[in-house]
Amino acid sequence: MDPAAPAAPAPKPTAPTYTADDVLAVVLQSLDDDKAEDVVQISLRGRSAMADYMVICSGRSSRQVAAITDKLLERLKEEFRLIARSEGKDTGDWVLLDTGDVVVHVFRPEVREFYQLERMWQVPPDAA
Repeated sequence: MDPAAPAAPAPKPTAPTYTADDVLAVVLQSLDDDKAEDVVQISLRGRSAMADYMVICSGRSSRQVAAITDKLLERLKEEFRLIARSEGKDTGDWVLLDTGDVVVHVFRPEVREFYQLERMWQVPPDAA
């Protein structure tokens, strides 16, 4: 290799070949496969710039919350090579996963009841 030769240009990053709807479908399937309970899907399109969808669900224990989260992270990586950011895995009470397009909250039931996150984002029935 000639040290005076110019280095090859770095490859340009490519746009993802998946959509928010693709990610949502995998999230929902993974949650179903891992027996997440009370799964709620909320469209944020036109309501928030942070994501297109929010998904809220429960696990019966801290251990199940952690398992649901681990499997979902693994599945997103396998399906899309997507590394989602996560917070709260250490305690297992409330884990937040952010894929960019879909935000997933996995709660223990008591914690979910306390925060009532769905109530903040749901569209009232008479406004739909």
